[in-house]
Amino acid sequence: MRKETSTNALNEKMMIDTCGMSASLAVIGGRWKPAILCRLSYGTMRYGELKKDIVGISERMLVAQLRELEKDQIISRVVFPEVPPRVEYNLTDLGRTMKDMLNAMSDWGNMYRTHIHQTEDLEVEETVSSL
Repeated sequence: MRKETSTNALNEKMMIDTCGMSASLAVIGGRWKPAILCRLSYGTMRYGELKKDIVGISERMLVAQLRELEKDQIISRVVFPEVPPRVEYNLTDLGRTMKDMLNAMSDWGNMYRTHIHQTEDLEVEETVSSL
């Protein structure tokens, strides 16, 4: 647990309260949330499908990230009273409003990756040609 009255926690709260970008990143930031949101943007998924589809995520981390997104009202969790229990996740109306932002972030990330790889390739060519 993090101390809520620490300088770091208070600074984080102040940034979230005053900066829209900080508020957005507080909700979607991290390693796994974008992957979860990307998959749910295509429709409803069961827990097992998410676990199988997101390579490298542990069950503990998936559960924690799903709980945080649910607490932030970005996704909804539907439990069906069956044996064995079936749980489905989908984006809420609020979560669906993020699609354009997530698509723009994905497009920018792909452009950035391409730019970096081209820059690295040029540096390698320059190094080789100088030998």
